[in-house]
Amino acid sequence: MSLMDLLLGRPLATEEEKAERITPAKGIPIFGLDALSSAAYGPEAALTLLIPLGMAGVAYIVPISISIIILLAIVYISYRQTIMAYPQGGGSYTVASENLGVWPGLLAAASLMVDYVLTAAVGISAGVGALISAVPALEKHTLALCLAILIMVTLVNLRGVSATGGIFLAPTYLFIFCLLAMIALGVIKTLAAGGHPIPVVAPPHLGAATEALGIWLLLRAFASGCTAMTGVEAVSNGVMAFKEPASVTARFTLTLVIGILMAMLAGIAFLAKAYSIAATAPGEAGYQSVLSQLLAAITGNGIFYGVSIGSILLVLALSANTAFADFPRLSRAIAENGFLPHGLAIRGRRLVYTQGVYALALLAGALLIVFGGVTDRLIPLYAVGAFMAFTLSQAGMVIHWKRVRGAGSSRSMFVNGLGAVATGLTVIVVLIAKFAEGAWITLLLIPGLIVIMRLVKRHYDQVAEEVNIGARLNIADLTPPLMVITVDRWSRVTQKALRFAMAISSDVLAVHVDSGQESDTLASQWDDLVEVPSRQAGLAGPGLVVLKSPYRFVIRPILEYVLDLEKTHPRRQIAVLIPELVERRWYLNLLHNHRSAVLKALLLFQGDRRITVINIPWYLAD
Repeated sequence: MSLMDLLLGRPLATEEEKAERITPAKGIPIFGLDALSSAAYGPEAALTLLIPLGMAGVAYIVPISISIIILLAIVYISYRQTIMAYPQGGGSYTVASENLGVWPGLLAAASLMVDYVLTAAVGISAGVGALISAVPALEKHTLALCLAILIMVTLVNLRGVSATGGIFLAPTYLFIFCLLAMIALGVIKTLAAGGHPIPVVAPPHLGAATEALGIWLLLRAFASGCTAMTGVEAVSNGVMAFKEPASVTARFTLTLVIGILMAMLAGIAFLAKAYSIAATAPGEAGYQSVLSQLLAAITGNGIFYGVSIGSILLVLALSANTAFADFPRLSRAIAENGFLPHGLAIRGRRLVYTQGVYALALLAGALLIVFGGVTDRLIPLYAVGAFMAFTLSQAGMVIHWKRVRGAGSSRSMFVNGLGAVATGLTVIVVLIAKFAEGAWITLLLIPGLIVIMRLVKRHYDQVAEEVNIGARLNIADLTPPLMVITVDRWSRVTQKALRFAMAISSDVLAVHVDSGQESDTLASQWDDLVEVPSRQAGLAGPGLVVLKSPYRFVIRPILEYVLDLEKTHPRRQIAVLIPELVERRWYLNLLHNHRSAVLKALLLFQGDRRITVINIPWYLAD
């Protein structure tokens, strides 16, 4: 077994694609991990902004969470409709492109791409941050740990969709079980105590209010809490990854993910108020996450607490997997329309869009390096792209229902219209609330991506216009090419190149560079070795051109000679044959010069359409 097979698994044939499709059981860890893990930091992000209100601020987490859950329900209904209307996947990008036009489609695409890159970076950073809060000695290794997890998640996703789901299955369901069990136990204790349960471990004491309640503070808390909604569009982008009937399986998976998330958000909000648990200031002495406080208050600091905290840390770190599942699929849809490099639409050895996985890994890695792997620096950039995509998707679905009509279309238009207004207002609130904290960076990144995609599309359109042809094959004025062969010395490699050239054309020139350091052996032997056998066979012998190079340049004289031939033979095709030694083992290539590769590159970049470069390989024996 090769190292590549060991790391990534054996290559999968195209016909094995159906076997790689997943069930809801694997769909939750692959496409739902980001949404579910956000329950660990979404409510805390909202509570953190309520710290200035002291104990009074805890009460407001319930109405804020209810607002988020209602918004989540509207988005859920919209994406269920999207899955049925667009079973080929693509989510917000496809809906916006087909119903609102190219520019809104690109806006949705750029918004989602930025959101996925941030999802990968924030998820890994949050997981490492939680680990460091438990083991402070690791703080100096923050960035290294982030990059190590990024590499691990990348390798796992290169193994294929089904394998990825299997690997992430256990930690995902352990996390779900622990949180739901904590919520169930907490609710039972709360009801049994008449709404005032006694905590097993008392949470940190809250200080007095330092700020009065205001609408703007509540809006900012709502905007931060909305980070719990990132990732809910993932299933609609990856419909084709599910087993048939794909749209039905995808809708069921989406229902499970959203249902579990709603239960988590509602339970955490209810119990935070019941147990008077508020956020503690991140980065300060005595910091303890909201979930850690809740677990300790409900279950104590025993085995269940340790297992639950471990599952939270693990799932936060692995939540980047949702981005790795969706970013390549989104990139494929955009690339198929010509707005991104076509290589992003090509499946790799394990039937995943490999180049998309690599692109996301590089972008997320760059973001982690720039921000030092610190979550608090990344969070302000978060959620803007997701809600922009939500808004465009739902606005696009309004146009979709208006166009197709049919039973229930009016009701669907109303729901999607309501959702577009709600998420649109949320975008404005999030942007204003987080603008000074870093959301302005997102406002630069999204238009920048749109410009890049338009430039890529323009390039592909120009290439297509230049190379496409609708006429029949033109066979007029066919002339054998002028063959030019680079010759270092007489060898089997030179003989192979000459035989190939003489089989194609009778006009062959061998070019040799004399830098003054070698003898004129080749010139003196040329007649006997090449010219005589050619004349005996009734063929025109290849001519030898010796280029003097007093400064020992080799590549430049050949390049200038070929370009000069191009000018002096304006109606001829010129084929440059470059003999090249090929070693069986890659490391032995280090023992040879690579002038042939440099010459080939220069000819391709500096020549025009009449110059053709041909490699003549000589494979060396083991």
